[in-house]
Amino acid sequence: MVGENVVGNRIVSNRMEIIVLGSGTSHGVPMIGCDCAVCKSSDPKNRRTRPSIVVRTELGTLLVDTTPELRLQSLAVDLRRVDAVLFTHTHADHIFGLDDLRRFNDLSDAEIPVYGDVATLKDIRRIYPYIFTETGPGGGKPRLTLHTVQPHFDLFGLQISSFYVMHGRLPVLAYRFDQPATNALPARSAAYVTDVNLIPPEAMAQLLHLDLLLIDAVRYEPHVTHFGLYEALAVIEVLQPKRALLTHMSHHFDQATLESQTPGNVSPAFDGQIITL
Repeated sequence: MVGENVVGNRIVSNRMEIIVLGSGTSHGVPMIGCDCAVCKSSDPKNRRTRPSIVVRTELGTLLVDTTPELRLQSLAVDLRRVDAVLFTHTHADHIFGLDDLRRFNDLSDAEIPVYGDVATLKDIRRIYPYIFTETGPGGGKPRLTLHTVQPHFDLFGLQISSFYVMHGRLPVLAYRFDQPATNALPARSAAYVTDVNLIPPEAMAQLLHLDLLLIDAVRYEPHVTHFGLYEALAVIEVLQPKRALLTHMSHHFDQATLESQTPGNVSPAFDGQIITL
């Protein structure tokens, strides 16, 4: 799929491309010290790093969250550009790879704009104070500009919407990406909803009838801060996307088994997966 549309890490037609960098939960899969069948599986799709995606058009590359495995995820998919970063929230599994952005500064010779809500930007300054402190020569560090995310804004030919869903008691940002129709291609739409156990009505309205929905499903049973599988499937049934991918998955899920248990338009995501809309 990517080979038809990318030359030297550049999309050659203005399609929206989603890359699943990581599809796992906060522990990752395999989990440390676990001997379960999934953690010991030889199926590469049962190896899940922490959750993140890339959204790419010919005009630029957006990264959503900087996981602790960002360097390894980037090497795995040969990611060579990050032109902007969107953050959902600042739990460790979503932010602790931020320092790896400095390599993308080197490759582009440019600062990287970072978008998040006020609390997220405050956390970034608190967790990474050295980035924003003047230092002498040496001691490479990311070059970032911080921007308060707006409910609606445009980047790289995409119309982006940000809105809150609930992660337990914590509001976290979900993102919708719309690419307008062109003479050659129809309009396309995708959304990323990770770390969620409740979607308020106003957010549900922004997620209807997408081409692609990526949504949290951490295990079979309900969880206090995440959708269980059947809750996620019920939400997907209401939202009616053309295609849905499950992400933020734990070692409770064997990939092949889960693929056999989901409806035809729903499947578990996997690390390195590329979807071209």
